[in-house]
Amino acid sequence: MKFRIKAPNTLILVLMVLVFFAALTWVIPGGQFDRVLTEDGREVVDPGSFQYIDSSPAGLIELILAPVRGFNDSYGMAIIVFIFIVAGAFSIIQKTGAFDVVIRRAAKFFSENPQWRPVYIPFFMILFSVMGATFGMSEETIVFVPLFVTLSLALGYDSITGVAIPYVGAHIGFAGAVYNPFTVGIAQGLAEIPVFSGAGLRMLLWLAVTLAGIAMVYFYASSVHKNPMKSPVYNIDKKREAAEDDGVIPPIMPRHIIVLALFFITLAGLIYGVVQLGWYIEELSGLFIALAVLSAVFGRLSSNEAANAFLHGMRDVLGAAVIIALSRAILIVITDAEIVDTILFHLAGTLEGLNAYGSASLMLVVQSLLNVVVPSGSGQAALTIPLMAPLGDLIGISRQNVVLIFQLGDGITNMIIPTSGVLMGVLGIAKIPWEVWAKWLVLKLLVLYAIALVFIVAGIALGYS
Repeated sequence: MKFRIKAPNTLILVLMVLVFFAALTWVIPGGQFDRVLTEDGREVVDPGSFQYIDSSPAGLIELILAPVRGFNDSYGMAIIVFIFIVAGAFSIIQKTGAFDVVIRRAAKFFSENPQWRPVYIPFFMILFSVMGATFGMSEETIVFVPLFVTLSLALGYDSITGVAIPYVGAHIGFAGAVYNPFTVGIAQGLAEIPVFSGAGLRMLLWLAVTLAGIAMVYFYASSVHKNPMKSPVYNIDKKREAAEDDGVIPPIMPRHIIVLALFFITLAGLIYGVVQLGWYIEELSGLFIALAVLSAVFGRLSSNEAANAFLHGMRDVLGAAVIIALSRAILIVITDAEIVDTILFHLAGTLEGLNAYGSASLMLVVQSLLNVVVPSGSGQAALTIPLMAPLGDLIGISRQNVVLIFQLGDGITNMIIPTSGVLMGVLGIAKIPWEVWAKWLVLKLLVLYAIALVFIVAGIALGYS
């Protein structure tokens, strides 16, 4: 008899973590470091100033009120509003059909021109990787799975290839993100370093993980093309009914071109505003509101269509918003109990015997494990960066490197953890069992972790800050 363990909903997992940390406030003594200001005005921990103080353990009332306080937290709410606006704007763009028509026409081209087949996987994986690296594409990949599974089967590959192109493509970009506001932007803000700073090393990281991801999927797909029996989903694909498609692909209209131009102008504006004008969450939120309005106007959506699309996009990230609020609630509980500095002090003591490289490696393991419980990138940033950034100060790892470790630990595990609603949704649509996907992917993730360690070590050696 086979026993299947069903993972709890992410919301339940985070609530369990909240209760766990509330219980810890009764076990861990209170403690405090002195904070000092650096020359650039940043507040950091004074490593030699720790002292034990009286704690304030969280009672039942504090535990019940913690989620409410998480939603009322000013920074947490700013992040939630930003995510809602970005998701709404992206949904409006999708409603105009601008992204869909370009991808469908490109897919049709590869289907009708098999001599270009070798370009098929690299072309689309780079496209999705760029989206993952800049706007954190994740949930949106679900839309493209039926298309790429059908197309991959038509080209002689399998459904794993069809899932890997959009999903792995977007998430290697997510792991090697250059300007992802949901991970890098939020994490750097929480770490109190300039938002989107240090882009040079992250650009090299993105290139490395993208090329590695393409190579892994390409060589696998090539082996399946030569011998379909090598596919672990061979029997599943044999039973799969071909999706009905009338073959009619709408032409690229001037409105599509205008919307796409607005999208890329927004990308350029985001980078310029953050780097040159010091924009942060409030200004960036306004930028995406402008993108949403202009896309609706030039995409010729009616007011009702635009409003419904915007609200639909917000609904898609409602779960992430709740996770962020609960993550902030966890931080509020342990901060009010005065145990945050005690945790930092003992973590630093655990890593004290290691050099910076060993400590950074263990931090990568911690971030990866935490992502199983908190698979929301922005939620995990809100939970861990306030702890990890000052911990880096204590053990000699720059805050820029702490953010790099966070984004890699968060991004790589997104491709395999069963607590990810996006992954389980994608696999459900493709009719691929999770255990089959995990077995196919697990060794490939080790390659990505090896690349991650190379860049973390390089970051420390080069003084990445």
